Amino acid sequence: MLTWKVELIPEAQADFNRLDGSVKKRILKQLVKLEQNPKYGDPLGNKAGINLEGYFKLYADKKRIRIIYEEIDHIIKIIAIDKRENMEVYRIALKRSLSMKSH
Repeated sequence: MLTWKVELIPEAQADFNRLDGSVKKRILKQLVKLEQNPKYGDPLGNKAGINLEGYFKLYADKKRIRIIYEEIDHIIKIIAIDKRENMEVYRIALKRSLSMKSH
């Protein structure tokens, strides 16, 4: 069975490091599921002026946490991990995705 490699960009790693231990465990469980199926999450689109087409979201911690990622050549690149509050995680993800594409 083919598995994908999950990578966290440095900013997403910092997001992860800020979380407490029990939440980290729940996120890690979701990341393991992603290694087996990158389509496990839901596709994102253009919502509220935040265009994240081509990206996916995955819930963790009873839907309190969002994991935003994209899949490129069997690599699942996690770009943001945060609470959904006020769509902030999506704004962060958009900002990071734009800065990644400009490099």
